[in-house]
This record gives sequence, structure tokens and C-alpha cells, in this order.
Amino acid sequence: MGSPPRTLRSHRPRRLSSMMGRRASRSPVVSQAEPSSFRLFLVWGVLLASAGGLTLNLFRLQVVQAPELQKRAQEQQMVYLRPFVPRRQVIDRTGTVLALDRPVYTLFAHPKLFKQSKQEIADQLAPILNVPAAALVRKFDEDESGIRIRNSLSENIQDRITRLRLDGLELIQSQQRFYPQQDLTADVVGYVNDDQKGQAGIELSQQTVLERTAKEVILRRAGDGSFLPDHVPSGFLNLDALQLQLTVDTRLHRVALDALRQQVKKFSAKRGAVVVMDVRDGSLLSLVTAPSYDPNWYYKYPVERFKNWAITDLYEPGSTFKPINVAIALEDGSVKPNSYFLDEGQITVGGWPIQNYDFSTSGGRGTVSVTDIIKYSSNVGMVHIVQQIKPVAFYRWLKRLGIGETTGIDLPSESPGQFKDQDTFVNSAVERATTSFGQGFSLTPIQLAQLHSTLANGGKLVTPHVVRGLFDVSGQPYWKPKFPAPRTIFSRKTTQAVLSMMETVVTEGTGKSAEVPGYRIGGKTGTAQKANPYGGYLENAKITSFVGIFPIEAPRYVVVAVVDEPQGSDAFGSTVAAPIVKSVIEALVTLEEIPPSKKVTPTPSPSPEAEAAAEEP
Repeated sequence: MGSPPRTLRSHRPRRLSSMMGRRASRSPVVSQAEPSSFRLFLVWGVLLASAGGLTLNLFRLQVVQAPELQKRAQEQQMVYLRPFVPRRQVIDRTGTVLALDRPVYTLFAHPKLFKQSKQEIADQLAPILNVPAAALVRKFDEDESGIRIRNSLSENIQDRITRLRLDGLELIQSQQRFYPQQDLTADVVGYVNDDQKGQAGIELSQQTVLERTAKEVILRRAGDGSFLPDHVPSGFLNLDALQLQLTVDTRLHRVALDALRQQVKKFSAKRGAVVVMDVRDGSLLSLVTAPSYDPNWYYKYPVERFKNWAITDLYEPGSTFKPINVAIALEDGSVKPNSYFLDEGQITVGGWPIQNYDFSTSGGRGTVSVTDIIKYSSNVGMVHIVQQIKPVAFYRWLKRLGIGETTGIDLPSESPGQFKDQDTFVNSAVERATTSFGQGFSLTPIQLAQLHSTLANGGKLVTPHVVRGLFDVSGQPYWKPKFPAPRTIFSRKTTQAVLSMMETVVTEGTGKSAEVPGYRIGGKTGTAQKANPYGGYLENAKITSFVGIFPIEAPRYVVVAVVDEPQGSDAFGSTVAAPIVKSVIEALVTLEEIPPSKKVTPTPSPSPEAEAAAEEP
């Protein structure tokens, strides 16, 4: 009876096991393994494909596109920079600044960024810019951004605008050439255009000297665009402190220009020029013209103002050339200082009448000395003097002096003089006659100054110039220009004889208005007809001039004043130009501290009869 229960208990687990076995035999064991393997292979496939793609991309980037990518990276990381280098300063002989570079600003407006109304911003800007607020509002209405409001604002104006802290305003810095002396030295210094290129004066002729050179530098940038200081080359912003020094004196410039303007205005003249030259080396202490221009605002002036007509325009020098012809005659040996000639007051040469300027009132002067011919500016007497010189010799002397050529001055656009060819000159008696009193040929005021310097310095032809050289801040020379060596033309004996004659022009003759008490001055007046570009001479048009040499006992300076087309019956070299030279000489006395001349008792010229008696045995 007890065994059945055991059998039953043992049988039930077997049935359960059998049932579980049957269920297990019916479960899809193979179908579960296949998806797992597929997913595994899929993942591995994706990984392998990705690795392959990455490998291919790396190959493309590092091999195929490497040069192009490297170039682009360098463009982003490296900056090739040529730093802005200002032009060198220009100073005068005393160190006064004539030209320099200064920072200026351009104001732009971006109305779309304004946080205040246009009217409110205009009200704040108007008093700073000195313009009506309504005008600024109209400018703001032109566009939404990038409106140029004003150029060339100074640092002071820039500071005032910046302190307003207004959104929508932008100030862009640039460099601008500034001329503190304004129109005072414009004829010598000139100006530069917006591209910082010289257009006139030494700004043009000395362009390569005034421009500083700077090599291109390479800078590395960080990811945010800032420069890495450890890659900035040492000294790349260091600039030399060299200055271009000129020979001109601004103080003398001011005196000369004021005196010139006064006479131009008084006689309603077209224009005028003053040249002051140191006869020892040709350096120019002053070179001014009127009217002139302000190089800071050059675009407001007519183009003809930009040329220095004292070196670009030709004119017939008239009687101021007579001392040069006398020196030629003396040096040639054709005439002696004590020679005498008959001054008839009027003669005919080659069928053309020639007369003295005062013939209608004074007639002929009779027998006169060479000194009297210069003192009274006798045209007839000069014709007789040059008639003593052989025509070919006379022509060669004039060519030796450089007539018809340039002086070689270091300013741009110098014009060569005009002179007849040798055959015309030699074969025409009237050509030689008119040349004797400074007509029939033309030159520039600067050449006239150069020619008279040969009389003042003992006979040497020097080259006019305004550039002294490059100097550092301590005054030590770095570079000096080289000019042709002075060329001897006349002997000292000849020049001293002519200077004595020129002194009588100031003490007794037509140049008394240039006399400065206590100082010996030589001079020569000139009042010439103005040549017509189409031939002949213009009616009622003349050029007046005066040349002064000072001090006559030891000449140091030549002063030339030329006034073009003065009006009035009293307009002559003695009344228009000579007072200008006087003012300049008075300034030279003060600036150069020149002591008064020692008194010299003039020896009267002996009469022809006395000369003849002295020569008799």
C-alpha cells in the first residue's frame, strides 16, 4: 500500500521534464543564433566601412589636398604685412618744420546701428564738426550704413567724438601730410596727393629721399585673429629719425613774401617772385612767388599756382643783364673799366631804331664812361660796348654762361632759356644790339640770380639749390647732395670792377630806392617790354625787376625781385622791385647780424680830358 505514492511522486517530475523537453524541442534554437550573427557582422561591416572611409578621407586630406589645405592654413595663420611708414619731415635751415605726416580720421555713420534718433545724434555732432544739425540728418538719410560724414579730422576732433560714446559712428585712422607754414613755403616744399606721392616742389623732386623704405614682414595669428607677440620680428616698427633739411630760412621767406605781396597789390601786378641766393655755394635762402597756395588745401586752387614760375617761366631780363655784358666785354679785353663811349640817346642798328628809356626827356648824354652807362642804364651805351666784342666771341661767352640752358636747380620742371642759334646771332647786328640791353632772349628769375652770383663771388658759376641734406635729430649729417663744382667764368679783377659800377646804381643812379643806410649795396634796375608769345612785344605790358648784391665790399648775397605786368605810369624797376630788395636786405642784416660797412669815400670818375692828359708823356 505504501509504494504507489512513491511511484506517483517519482513519476510527476519525469512528466514535467518530458513536457519541458517537448517544449524545448519545439523552440527555434537555430533562428535565434542567425540574427545575432547578422547584427554582429552588420556592426563590423559598418565599422570597417567607416574605417575605410576615414582612411580614404585622410588620404585625400593628407596626400591629395595637402598642398591646397596647407596654403589655406598659412593664409589664415600668417599675415604678410608692409607697415605704413610716414614720409620724412622737412625742416628749414633753422629747424622749423615745413612738412610732416600726422594721423587723421574719417568719420562714417551707420544709421541702422543708432540707439538714439538721428536728430539726437546730429545735435551732438553738429557743434564738433561745425556743421548744421539738419545737414547731418540729411546725410544720415542717404543710406542705412557706411555713410562718409567727414574726412581729415584731427586727433582733437576724434577725441571729442569718441567721448560721446555714440553707437553707429566709426572713425577710421589714416596718415596725412601736413604743412604748418601753409602758403609761406609752398613754392619750395610743394605738396603730395592722396596717395602720398609728391606733385610739386621738393615733395616731387626728392620723392625717393622723403620716402622711408620698409620691408614686408610676416606675422603669425592665433585662432581668434590676434597677433602672437613671440613671432613679431624685433624692430619692425622702428623708424629712422632722419629729416630733410633745406637751405631756406622761413623768417626771411616771410619778409620777402610780405614785401612782394605789398608791391604786387600796390601796382595791381599779375604776379611776382623773389630769390635770395648765397653766392658762395648757390644755396637759396628764399624763393617765393605771389600769388601762391596753401598745400594743405591744394585742391582748392587753380593748377597754375602749383608751378614755381621763378624756375618754370621765361622772360626777357632787360637792363638787369647789362652788368653781365659789361663783365663779358671786360674779360674779353674788348673794353676797359676806364673806356668812354658816345651816348647819342638814339641810334639805328640794322634798320631798327634803339633809344634810351629817357631819351624823350633827357636826350643824349654825350661822352660817358662804362660806369655811367651802368649807372644811368643807357641802352645806346651798351650797344656801343658789345660792338667792341667780336660776334663769335660774344656768342661763345653767352653760351659759356649757360644762356639757353637750365641752371640744374634741385626743384622740378625747370625751363631752359631761349637763345638764338649761332648763325642768326653772328650775322644779325640788331640781335647783338638788343642782347646788349637784355632783350631778344629769355631766361628765368633763378638763372638771373645765378648769373649775378658770378659777379658777387669772384667769377664762379654755382648751382642754385634748396636741399642741404638728410640730418638726424642731433644735427649730424647722414647724406648730402652733390652738385657740380663751381666753374670759373670771370676773373676777380673783372668782377670787382663791375661791382663798383653797380654800387653807383644804388648810391647815385636808378636804384637809390634800394639803399640801406650804413651798408654798401650794388644793384641794377630793369624795366623790359614783355614778349608776345606770337612774336613782337605786348603793348602796355612790361616786367620790372631789380638785382641787389650785398654787402658790396665782401659780397655774400644776391637778391632778385621780379614783378610781372605792374600797372601805372610810375611802374619801373626802381619803383616796383627795388623796394622789395631793400626790405629783404634789411631782414638779412638783422637775421645774419651783419655789421655796417666801413665808410668808403668814392673816387669820382675822371673826365675824358683828364684821362687823355694822364696818358700823354
